[in-house]
Amino acid sequence: MTGTIAEEMERLLTERFAPTKLDIINDSAHHAGHSGDDGSGESHFTVVIEAAEFSDMNRLARQRAVIAALGDIVGERVHAVAIKASAPA
Repeated sequence: MTGTIAEEMERLLTERFAPTKLDIINDSAHHAGHSGDDGSGESHFTVVIEAAEFSDMNRLARQRAVIAALGDIVGERVHAVAIKASAPA
């Protein structure tokens, strides 16, 4: 895959959820030298996503859906992803 992990995450989440809001924040610099920092600059992320599909889901179900959409990225290619998933107001 060409591009950054953040770009891949954005593509996967956009295709899966058609979000009304999506921010992929690279937090890796805050974790430099800590556990899970592989030196790539792409080890820790925060995903802020809002999608209509989340309306009937609780917080845990939303997080599981996002993790599933990201495939092998979480836990295999990226050390940590914080997820803030919500439904439109």
